[in-house]
Amino acid sequence: MIGLNQELEQRQAEGRPVRIGLIGAGQMGTDVIAETKMMKGIEVVASADIDIDRAIAAYQIGMVTGEVVIAETPEQADAAVAAGKRVAARDYRVITDMKAIDVMLEATGVPEIGTRAALRAARHGHDLSMMNVETDITVGPVLHWYAEKKGVLYALAAGDEPAACKELYDFADSLGFTIVAAGKGKNNPLDWHASPADPAYQKEAARRGLSPTMLVEFVDGSKTMVEMAAVSNATGLAPDVRGMHGPNTDRDHLNEVFRLKEDGGVLNKIGVVDYGIGRVAPGVFVIVRTDHPPACCSDLAGYGEWSLLHSIRPFHLCSIEVPLTCAMLAIRRKSNMVPLNRLVSEVFAVAKRDLKPGDVLDGIGGTAYYSQIDTYEKAKAECLLPIGLAKGARILHPIAIDTPISCADIEMQPSTVLALRRLQDAWFGGEIAESELEKKIDLLAND
Repeated sequence: MIGLNQELEQRQAEGRPVRIGLIGAGQMGTDVIAETKMMKGIEVVASADIDIDRAIAAYQIGMVTGEVVIAETPEQADAAVAAGKRVAARDYRVITDMKAIDVMLEATGVPEIGTRAALRAARHGHDLSMMNVETDITVGPVLHWYAEKKGVLYALAAGDEPAACKELYDFADSLGFTIVAAGKGKNNPLDWHASPADPAYQKEAARRGLSPTMLVEFVDGSKTMVEMAAVSNATGLAPDVRGMHGPNTDRDHLNEVFRLKEDGGVLNKIGVVDYGIGRVAPGVFVIVRTDHPPACCSDLAGYGEWSLLHSIRPFHLCSIEVPLTCAMLAIRRKSNMVPLNRLVSEVFAVAKRDLKPGDVLDGIGGTAYYSQIDTYEKAKAECLLPIGLAKGARILHPIAIDTPISCADIEMQPSTVLALRRLQDAWFGGEIAESELEKKIDLLAND
């Protein structure tokens, strides 16, 4: 990000700020609007939300003045932006199809909408900044591939734990260190069976200005699994065990806990993603080692035949940092974080309670399931249900509490994210030519 402030100042001076089209005007999206109000050379010119009042209120909360036009079509949106006005829309396609934006920012957290919006925006020539990590861990590799085919960029947005963790990974990897572990701190006590129907969680959610579902997806570990899967899929690091270790620790002892078992730690191997519960949040970390003797200086903590240290970023600023990714895409033509051309890790659904035939699964942070991470290959071998495909699935056979949900246990409803996931799996397996893959995705993008 060095020098980006000067480049944004230049855009401001030239009267051509980076223009963001936002999809999802919830808490995170509203924060982005508020943040860009403080910045130079970048602004949110259009915001879409299924609740049009929320799309309008996001500007008011962000202290963005001026007229807000409710646009029903991309043409209306373009005309409003050309006239110096802001746009609010109910339909995400107004954002993806309009011309007067540089970057589409997806902030819904809903895999189906995230998939549709990303495909359509890429088809219309817009760079993609994704706050929607749930979409990324489900179909991120093929979305990134498709964006490249359309001559645009794909990026997971800066600010949240995945991109902050990737920043440390890149730092350590550039210096030639061996990455032992990369991870984050979890700032809630872990309760696998937490339910948004629990009055205690409803009360806490209200105190923090969150929906009970959003709170529970943090408490039940789902968000941690999703975020570390995104890091895994961008770096090649993999979970050491199903669900990761998640030890209780603090910042000063990370490098004692995340080391090999034979050296007194919890790990069976190096090169993993994990998390710690305790005085680590809201930070992220990497644990590294080197066998190179000159590097074993006093700045490293030496342990046996190799040196081990941890590098901590003690904060992540969530949506506050997101506009920096949008600026990087538009100005420097650079992505700060993208998935590899394969899935390294999968996040799958585990029954949060006894499920019976006819039950319909709700979303992440709901009452039906929590999430676990494992390698993509292991999850595929067991045909485990990816959480990005779980919502709306109907249970066919009884599933006991704490049992992973198999694809054989459910019936999935047709959706864009499911269709794209099947194409992605076929692409991974070499079962479809890339020319045919692009044609099929073009059809999905136009739906």
